[in-house]
Amino acid sequence: MDLEPFIFRAFEKTAFEPVDCGSEKPRAEAKGLFIPKALLRKAAEEGFRELAFFFRESHLGLLADRLTARDSSENDRMVINILLQNAVTASQGSLALCQDTGTAVIYGWKDEGVFSGPWDRKELEAGVESAWKTNFLRASQVAPASFFDEYNTGNNLPAQIRLEAAAGGKQGPAYRFLFIAKGGGSSNKTSLFSMTKALLEEKTFEAFLEEKIRALGTSACPPYRFTAVIGGTSPEFNLEVQKLAAAEALDEVPYFSGKEDPAPGLMIRRDRYWENKAMEIGRKTGLGAQFGGASFLLDARVLRLPRHAASCPVSVGVSCAAHRSLLAYIDANGLFIERLVHDPLGFLLNRGVSPAHTGSAGAVHTIDLEKPMQEICRDLSALKTGDRLLLSGKLLVARDAAHQKWRSLLAGGTLPAYLFQHPVYYAGPAGTPRGKITGSLGPTTAGRMDSYAEDFMSRGASLITVAKGNRSPLWVEACKKYGGFYLGTVGGAAALFAEENVTASEIIDYPELGMEAVRLITVKNLPAFIVIDDKGRDLYAL
Repeated sequence: MDLEPFIFRAFEKTAFEPVDCGSEKPRAEAKGLFIPKALLRKAAEEGFRELAFFFRESHLGLLADRLTARDSSENDRMVINILLQNAVTASQGSLALCQDTGTAVIYGWKDEGVFSGPWDRKELEAGVESAWKTNFLRASQVAPASFFDEYNTGNNLPAQIRLEAAAGGKQGPAYRFLFIAKGGGSSNKTSLFSMTKALLEEKTFEAFLEEKIRALGTSACPPYRFTAVIGGTSPEFNLEVQKLAAAEALDEVPYFSGKEDPAPGLMIRRDRYWENKAMEIGRKTGLGAQFGGASFLLDARVLRLPRHAASCPVSVGVSCAAHRSLLAYIDANGLFIERLVHDPLGFLLNRGVSPAHTGSAGAVHTIDLEKPMQEICRDLSALKTGDRLLLSGKLLVARDAAHQKWRSLLAGGTLPAYLFQHPVYYAGPAGTPRGKITGSLGPTTAGRMDSYAEDFMSRGASLITVAKGNRSPLWVEACKKYGGFYLGTVGGAAALFAEENVTASEIIDYPELGMEAVRLITVKNLPAFIVIDDKGRDLYAL
């Protein structure tokens, strides 16, 4: 199935800006367009630098709309206000929009008549490496040292790269690119289901869609850009369409007309009814923009593909609040990058939206983290799930790799003393820019640490944890049994938190883990909610 016509229409409707590449320029000759390899490196480097700090107008506009929407809850507005302030902070070009600066994904369409030598992938990866190192982005890629042991590659490589030959455009030969920075949290929400024709009935499909949207939870930083793809000549192709559609690259696919309208040659369609239905389901979940409300989804894309009569692959996925994708191309005139919003504050003010507007989201309770652990727990026990907090004091910063190391200590020793003294903030910061206390630092998904509940909480460790998203019944039961608490903070605001809320940071254990090393940070007025309390009450289950 040919997706290029729709992708190329997206290029035609996009505003681009030229990139100064110095003396490196394409060379147009009678045989075609010759592109020096330095331009491929520059395209990736500039593309991912832009994605680290700036949003598309379409994404900022949707966030602004939800800030002022009548059906948005006070909690919705509080979260979205923080996300917009985060965009303003990141636009200064120092602290990345999200601490998870993502896997680098590159799609390329190389027209007939474009010559760039045999080094396309090598040069594109060199551009990725340069972007991550020079912009203090977080190296998140790990590779196997043995079947079970891993090491951080240190440069965020490998990238995921797919290059295709293309027929060529109307304006002469060009090399087109789609760059996507995909964080692990939102990537983990992509699911593939092998269904049958029995799904293709209205009530059955609606029930399926509602089940899968509700199951998304809040751990991948809503409000989400939701995509569902039904059909496909293979599961692999279904997922390919899912990734392209989530990046807005297939927005030019036409809708069904509302009645049966077979069109030979047009075998991919969007469905407006089901996109609206998905939005309605999102509102009814009550999950909102992380802590309750109607702003669970920003928009929805539902695409229908051909399929083998015996197979019906279906995928669902999201792009999170840190929605990062852009287009770029190289033609005879040079390198051009999609124009992102470099002045988000001006953009918002022009729309009549001030990111300082939060509404009256109820009482806020100040929690002193300098107190002994048992005293902090007593303070929290007097409150209820859903209560808003401002946290000040010391937090441990640790995530997956550190937890695995701690568990290994239990075989013949004891847990470190610091685990009994401080709450644990699940996070892994980006690199620290010059003059900053820390790099972008936001929460990671809480549920990945749920298997450690009994091992740690039964010993009096990790009684208070801070992260994002929902947790399993295992953690809820442990909080009830051992007097623990889980506090949720806003996902997607890593630049703002690093700039405004973190006042000190140092590595105190496992420095070899890089971004997953154990840190001790001091925070001031870090916003949070009580999600699970010591009575076993869960905000997301109420």
